[in-house]
Amino acid sequence: MNPSDDLAVRIITPEEGDGGGPGGEPPVVLLHGFASDGEADWIAPGTAAAIAATGRTVLVPDLPGHGASPDPADAAEAGAGALTARLLAALDAAGVGEFDLVGYSLGARLAWEFPAAAPGRVGRVVLGGLSPFEPFAGVDVEALHRAVADGGEPADPFTGMIAGLVRSRGERAAALARCVEGLRNTPFTPGVWAGRTAPVVVVGADDVMTRGIESIVAPLDGADLVTVPGDHLGALAGAEFRGVVLKALAR
Repeated sequence: MNPSDDLAVRIITPEEGDGGGPGGEPPVVLLHGFASDGEADWIAPGTAAAIAATGRTVLVPDLPGHGASPDPADAAEAGAGALTARLLAALDAAGVGEFDLVGYSLGARLAWEFPAAAPGRVGRVVLGGLSPFEPFAGVDVEALHRAVADGGEPADPFTGMIAGLVRSRGERAAALARCVEGLRNTPFTPGVWAGRTAPVVVVGADDVMTRGIESIVAPLDGADLVTVPGDHLGALAGAEFRGVVLKALAR
């Protein structure tokens, strides 16, 4: 694990995969979901190693407030634009030029921003578990911060669910609450896709978070929508999802 712009970034070379493959392809960046980290989403399920086995270098950053990366100082540092800029700075520090990109859940939401934020650098893109709406739009952030600080239960059930999720992460709870606030303040409103190629969008058959994703995919000329088994968490860990990612990166 190498620190880049103070974010934790795992770098997996083809030699660390299961056999390697032909070189010459750009590296692949994997972005994890909210309240998770690169180890849980990409290393443990074997996705990073499977990509490395095809001869690609793989970079797996931890988002601010997640994994081994430092906490955002405030909600402004956790907005979508700020997170995207921070990740790009980490890739710059690691010497990455052009790259392919795979994101899941929050990682997919951020991946949507990359082609516009880094013109000409982003090649193939896979968006997994992407919600067509802003998941944190309905969170009462003041009640969330109070719940994290004093352990009380918010009156709003959805805010209470998010509070339970962030509190389950122990000492990272306050930082994750700041991430929720920052993302709520910069809601996902997908506009024109800025990528050189249309993305491959992958959703779990039982994933309620992605219901309505067709409204996002339909306007994207050439985009593929692929359904794999599982709910929001189960789809990510499945062999079918991994197979779609490998196929998309090889096309």
